[in-house]
Amino acid sequence: MIDIDNWINTFLDVVNDTFANRVWFVGLQGSYGRGEATETSDIDVVVILDELSAADIQIYNVMLDTLPHRELICGFLSGKNEIMNWEPSDLFQFCNDTVPIKGNLGEVMAVVDESAVNRAIKIGVCNIYHGCVHNMLHEKNADILRGLYKSASFVIQAIVFKQTGNYIKQQNELQLLVSSDEKVIIDTFVYLKNGGKVDFGKMSEELFAWCKKKLANGR
Repeated sequence: MIDIDNWINTFLDVVNDTFANRVWFVGLQGSYGRGEATETSDIDVVVILDELSAADIQIYNVMLDTLPHRELICGFLSGKNEIMNWEPSDLFQFCNDTVPIKGNLGEVMAVVDESAVNRAIKIGVCNIYHGCVHNMLHEKNADILRGLYKSASFVIQAIVFKQTGNYIKQQNELQLLVSSDEKVIIDTFVYLKNGGKVDFGKMSEELFAWCKKKLANGR
């Protein structure tokens, strides 16, 4: 298991040496950010520079190649102006799922209002509905279905936030707060995340039914 604290310290040293005072924000997302990482988990890092050029992207790529566990590194690289003008409904999950390492996202989160949360839910459900139907008809792909359940878990986090005002990162906590309809989706997501076998027909139909109900209710 990677010692993520030591890895992050190394990462910070390297990114600061590479971009100096241009580093506006560094954060950690995903399983390591939630404290749920396993041996195979990606290291999902966020870096926001004062501005980002095409040359900076190449420099960042070369920098990543010098780091340990390069094959596990993924994440998000952006300029500050771009993230400040990002679609707010996307920023809802982005900000709430990011653990700050250097700087903070308060300025970014300020643009995320109630309407942005509502759009995050609506757009998320629409995309999952479309993806689910397309996959049932054409791809018939288990990995795509796993990804759709992951996306559904993000939508449910937004639903719970809208209802309670709290963003719940851990799935085991989320399972205790959701409705019976949402619990079916979260339970399946956790099962798949832990290596469970895909029952393509049953799981696809349950996800489709959940999306259809959400859209019928206008939520």
